[in-house]
Amino acid sequence: MKILLNPAYFPDIATFSVIAQNEICWEVQDNFQKQTYRNRAYVCNDRGRHMLSIPIQHVSNKQGRLNKDVKLDNTYEWQRQHWRTLKTAYRTSPFFEFYEDEIAPLYEKQYEYLLDYNLLTIEIICDCLQMDMPTEKTVTYDVSREGFLDGRFLVNPKGKLNFDQEEYNQVFSDRNEFSGNTSVLDLLFNEGTNALSYLKNQKISFLNA
Repeated sequence: MKILLNPAYFPDIATFSVIAQNEICWEVQDNFQKQTYRNRAYVCNDRGRHMLSIPIQHVSNKQGRLNKDVKLDNTYEWQRQHWRTLKTAYRTSPFFEFYEDEIAPLYEKQYEYLLDYNLLTIEIICDCLQMDMPTEKTVTYDVSREGFLDGRFLVNPKGKLNFDQEEYNQVFSDRNEFSGNTSVLDLLFNEGTNALSYLKNQKISFLNA
């Protein structure tokens, strides 16, 4: 059965484990919600878990707006800040230099829409992992979509996810305890060519909870 997922900003490892193990359909017809992984991701630096947040343009529409209509706020140099943070956090990781040239372009030009940018971050990760990028998208919004397993809850960071994740060596593991379910970037920079097999081996029973 295909899994319905929201495109997130460099999705977390639980979400990318789902992508690596299943056929995916992207939910692109839903309303935007604040404080979700649509415009935030967690990485690890020397102080532990660190959030990267993408600023968006705000509107006064009280009825809400579609996620696909949300525009990035490029008046703030968030791309420069995010890339600087990633370089500082991962430049000593085993595989940062190996993937740097593929990730860097995402921070070198401006983009207009959050959804398009999120899908591009996922596509780049798929390229790095040498896996096919899922291309199917929803054409209407349904609260309960028949024929799909609903994984849209994964974009919401609220609530504890029952994800029994296998630990791997992180850059600052000598001073910080393992930080679970961070952005897939953390896995990529630390595990490199082993990242895809890692994702395929993770238990994703939380989908059936």
